[in-house]
Amino acid sequence: MVRIYMFIASGAYSGYLPKAPGTWGSLVGVAMWFGLRRLELVPYIGVIVGLFIVGTICAGSAEKILDRGDPGIVVIDEIVGQLIALTALPAHPVTVLTGFFIFRFFDILKPFPINWLDRHIHGGLGIMLDDVIAGLYTLIILHIGWRIISP
Repeated sequence: MVRIYMFIASGAYSGYLPKAPGTWGSLVGVAMWFGLRRLELVPYIGVIVGLFIVGTICAGSAEKILDRGDPGIVVIDEIVGQLIALTALPAHPVTVLTGFFIFRFFDILKPFPINWLDRHIHGGLGIMLDDVIAGLYTLIILHIGWRIISP
């Protein structure tokens, strides 16, 4: 069971890649989005909710396995956040790249309430929630931006 928890928590071991594991996890999220983007909205959100639940369990388990709070190799949170960020957006290269960079910006800088969640909610839920909010911030910005620039 430990291997399954760590496989999921580390985003199919992408969290073990050198330098910036969160960026690697976000890239896995973008790759997953390309595979899921043709789903209707309700099933797509269902996948995100399922990954959030499984990710919360696996991230919390990874903390216990590694005996470290919010270990860097846990990137399932970035995957879920990136999937949220790209929800219901067109598969345009500018949209995807912008979504990737804005999400990374929010994930790294952690503006309120992301920073509060990061400091006050611990365990698997704490690991996941700050990236969910970063994904929602990105989603809002992308949808507003897309509405402004698209004909």
